[in-house]
Amino acid sequence: MKLAGRIKPITQLKNNTAEMIREVAESRQPIVITQNGEAKAVLMDVATFDGWRDALLMLKLLATGKSEIAAGEGIPHEQVFRELEAELAELSKRNE
Repeated sequence: MKLAGRIKPITQLKNNTAEMIREVAESRQPIVITQNGEAKAVLMDVATFDGWRDALLMLKLLATGKSEIAAGEGIPHEQVFRELEAELAELSKRNE
């Protein structure tokens, strides 16, 4: 994603808040807000923010898993599937 043209001063945000919010909602492209010529904030739509947050959480889970495996704390995927199948079978019996 190219940010050229997507950098706006804070005064523009102050003067055109509703318009800028509508713009990010429609384009789903963030706008970098500057203060005294320095990037200070990012304005983005909620759906994009949620997607980024979910992706970050997934990356954190993967990093945690990788660290656990490196420390010898992981379990083989075959064992995970066996345990899940056993739990599903037990739940199925209870619901009959």
